[in-house]
Amino acid sequence: MTDTAALVSSDLPFDGDQWARLEAALAPGRIIKVDTGDDVAVAAALEEAEVAILKGDLDERFVNAPRLRWVHCDHAGLTKSARPEVFEKGLIVTGSAGRSGPALAEHVMMFSLLLCSRYPDFYEAQKRHEWRRVPEMADLRALYGRTMGVIGMGHTGQALAVRAKAFNMRVLGYRRRNVPAPEGVDRMYCSDLGEGIDDLLEQSDIVALVINLSDATHHLIGAEQLARMKRSAVLINLSRGAVIDQDALIAALTEGSIAGAGLDVTTPEPLPADHPLWDTPNLLITPHFTAALPDRSERSLNMIIDNLHRYRAGQEMLNRISEEDLWSKG
Repeated sequence: MTDTAALVSSDLPFDGDQWARLEAALAPGRIIKVDTGDDVAVAAALEEAEVAILKGDLDERFVNAPRLRWVHCDHAGLTKSARPEVFEKGLIVTGSAGRSGPALAEHVMMFSLLLCSRYPDFYEAQKRHEWRRVPEMADLRALYGRTMGVIGMGHTGQALAVRAKAFNMRVLGYRRRNVPAPEGVDRMYCSDLGEGIDDLLEQSDIVALVINLSDATHHLIGAEQLARMKRSAVLINLSRGAVIDQDALIAALTEGSIAGAGLDVTTPEPLPADHPLWDTPNLLITPHFTAALPDRSERSLNMIIDNLHRYRAGQEMLNRISEEDLWSKG
């Protein structure tokens, strides 16, 4: 790309200085800033755009654009953008995975602390003005010395491993690729080596799901996997709702075969008011929302500019989706 135009979504959360830096990085190409809800403006821009930088996912307008070669979607989960026609066309699609990794890791630790301390019980007692000390409190344990199993070793998984290790936890990790274990991981399991998640499930006191949704990870956690977990273990999901068989999770929590769960993602979303998950015992739910980092937009911009340099140089792109990310059941 030299002087080719780039369609850029006007609702990207950049300030004036950040927009100026993006324009400078694209030069001598030019920005066509559009409201992606305006089909006429989008169609006109796509007649000449080779690059598109979007706040949300791509759709048919971008897949079918005549000149488009690269689309960057400024968010982490690109499940909706991983569609077969993207790969058939050879369209490069990248995302901003990692920009919120530290905050997502903190969200897992928040769930871990609340569930392992059984804080919801204490909060209910507080609302009743009860100084509640019960025999079950003798079974409560700190995170110190426990085992955290992290399924998914991308940006969030790596940030989580560091934080779990700061609590003096033992950390087990699972990932697809056979590469050296990142900082904080005591034992890594790799599917490329023919290893599964069974050992991790059996050893972990906390199992955290921070893995992409794909055909390979749909219902990765079902009744069989939940049965392998300790009765005292908790399950935390910050990936996508369909990674868990929710009916199996409801049964496990109702029967007490695991101690608790924390979900920031569900199927469907938003979760209907009459869904049984709301009333499932020992379950905490947050509405697919994690606190933003103060420099999140800056982290996004840096990823976009880095990928722009890589695109021009014909180098491997950061956070590029592949056919392994395809999700065809949703």
